[in-house]
Amino acid sequence: MPELPEVETVCRRLRPFVSGKTIQDVNVRDAKIIRGHEADVWVQQLIGETMVDVERRGKFILFKLTNGYLVSHLRMEGKFFPHSEAVDPVKHTHVVFTFTDGTSLHYNDVRKFGTMELRTNDELFVTPPLSLLALEPFDPEVTAETLHARLNRMNVRAIKTALLDQSIFVGLGNIYVDETLFRARIHPTRPAASLSLTEVETVRQEAVAVLLEAIERGGSTIRSYTNPDGAAGTFQETLYVYGQTGEPCHNCGRPIEKMKLGGRGTHYCPHCQQ
Repeated sequence: MPELPEVETVCRRLRPFVSGKTIQDVNVRDAKIIRGHEADVWVQQLIGETMVDVERRGKFILFKLTNGYLVSHLRMEGKFFPHSEAVDPVKHTHVVFTFTDGTSLHYNDVRKFGTMELRTNDELFVTPPLSLLALEPFDPEVTAETLHARLNRMNVRAIKTALLDQSIFVGLGNIYVDETLFRARIHPTRPAASLSLTEVETVRQEAVAVLLEAIERGGSTIRSYTNPDGAAGTFQETLYVYGQTGEPCHNCGRPIEKMKLGGRGTHYCPHCQQ
């Protein structure tokens, strides 16, 4: 599933293409993607709207319209492809936005898990799904003290499981939690409440560093992720532990191990993360 760096990369690629363009038509080829409205009503609400900007909140893509927002989540396989001229939709293309300048934006999703829904300006952050999200690691309100207080309320819950909880800390998925905890030298099964204030600050700093590096590299392509230009991310080339089972640790040379934690594959160095 695309995580925060991948979604941020998608937004950065789409922003210069769609900004300022007015929607002339929308062809919904599979209504399963649309939430909150019947597909024909949804289309009529979009026609004539101008895409002012492309923003991001957590893993959600927010197309800012003249009136309100189009909120999209890519889930596992969702992809947006811009086209500078009219082209026929390929297999697994479920929504096509045609703009008044003749260009178009195609939404492709092999598994059809992705979603799109409309929100007004007033309800955007006070109704689900965005109202359910916590702050991101980049937000200035996220300090060691505030994060430490939240983790202290989690009793014996493992730190990895806690960091994956989007109501605690938004934006860290499986890949980036493993990398963050390795850099912070924290074992993934450590009870979240057992971390000291200093350790929590280290986790916060490493989380920010990992995400920024991943964004700079266009995200990670582990299976099928590509950005709207069709290019793969390159952060996977610098991973220390994720997907490195049996490979020597970059710090100590001992083999990286993998276990299941909370149903998720978890990679770590048992020597560096005791």
